[in-house]
Amino acid sequence: MSQPAKLGSAGEDAVLAAVPKELFIGGDWREAEGGGRFPVEDPATGEALCVVADATGADARAALAAASEAQAEWASHPPRERGEILRRAFDLIASRLDELALLMTLEMGKSVAESRAEIAYANEFLRWFSEEAVRIDGRYSVSPNGAGRLITMRQPVGPCLLITPWNFPLAMGTRKVGPAIAAGCTMVVKPAMQTPLSMLAFAAILAEAGLPAGVLNVITTSHSGEVMDPLFDDERLRKLSFTGSTEVGRRLAARAMDRVLRVSMELGGNAPFIVFADADLDAAVDGAMIAKLRNVGEACTAANRFHVAAPLAEQFAERLAARMQGLRLGRGTEPDVDLGPLINATQREKVHELVLDATARGARLLTGGELPDGRGYFYPPTVLSDVPADSRLLTEEIFGPVAPIVAFERDEEAIAAANETEYGLVAYIYTRQLDRALRVAEALESGMIGLNQGMVSNPAAPFGGVKQSGFGREGGHEGMQEYLATKYVALAL
Repeated sequence: MSQPAKLGSAGEDAVLAAVPKELFIGGDWREAEGGGRFPVEDPATGEALCVVADATGADARAALAAASEAQAEWASHPPRERGEILRRAFDLIASRLDELALLMTLEMGKSVAESRAEIAYANEFLRWFSEEAVRIDGRYSVSPNGAGRLITMRQPVGPCLLITPWNFPLAMGTRKVGPAIAAGCTMVVKPAMQTPLSMLAFAAILAEAGLPAGVLNVITTSHSGEVMDPLFDDERLRKLSFTGSTEVGRRLAARAMDRVLRVSMELGGNAPFIVFADADLDAAVDGAMIAKLRNVGEACTAANRFHVAAPLAEQFAERLAARMQGLRLGRGTEPDVDLGPLINATQREKVHELVLDATARGARLLTGGELPDGRGYFYPPTVLSDVPADSRLLTEEIFGPVAPIVAFERDEEAIAAANETEYGLVAYIYTRQLDRALRVAEALESGMIGLNQGMVSNPAAPFGGVKQSGFGREGGHEGMQEYLATKYVALAL
């Protein structure tokens, strides 16, 4: 098929029309085998925005074949040139930020302002890894007995399968694609069926930036398991990177072990937000608004439960509720909208079910908690205090704009409660005492800590968790290592 038009400055219809709706395999845009298509829904209205190609297993195998055929040549591509492709893509995305933001809002629901923020964040991964491409190094040393030399080198692991989630349609893609390109790996990318358009637009931009055919291949499908599962048995596949739920991650990790694939995973979270008695209360409330409501609360890093020192608990809850009451719900394309809809009806029902469970157990509802009338999958910002310990809100990942608050008396009580979860992605601490901050940060079972701030994501930092929140890291220097294998050469003298 012919190459798609460049995404340019235009309204909704023109932006949607400019995005390719086909599979991207071997540098070509093509229909799915058999011509199947599935709809992409606008979560603000529940109506279909457009239809995209619905890949089959044959399409997935063709994508892996294209990646495998391109691997050797791409691995030998000069690192500087790989980095410059990423830098050109960075510049192209920056020049089309408004159009890409509108596209993201249409398929995911978040406000245009939040979409702009995500695209700017996503783009920084391309800039970061464009600079990391030329920093792949090795080591030369003398053998301890002096009889030889030890040489190590870092090489690309080979064709990768990258599976991205719906909640950050571009950032989760650049966070994986960026280091893969920089390291010299080819890939098959499978975006979430709810939000494929941003990834398709990104693929077109990378092609425009000069990425050789076959390095990046994009498969969109409405039946992911059936289509992608055969790839795990293909000896050409060398690595899996997955961002999504812990439940799905467990299944994929078990499947990947059949062939001992290199695996990295960023899974679910249940982030504690701890406010100690000496905290700056204004700063804590500001941080809570960010940590809870970024991306409508549909983020693995979202503060899931708020543990607040008893002397501050009531005041914190009242201030947070007052701030949330002032937010405006609406379609993300409307002016002055603070929060868009949740991704679909299933997610909204789950969030409401968790709130009803908490109130039935005795939690006190301070604001929100009622399903709004009208179209779309909106849910009001909700604050609950005096939440009982057995409430599902405290044990399950909410993925919505709901803040359950629990008071604590002693530091040790807060730490124990924070660690009482199978997850360990991120935790937030608010205190003005340095010794307390370090002591608590060391005691928390979490891969990342936000100290007196409500956001930890940074392309220059290693993103990832412990326990059931996954393994491996994305971003930072560590993010490159996930796509590189170490080879050791023993040299006798």
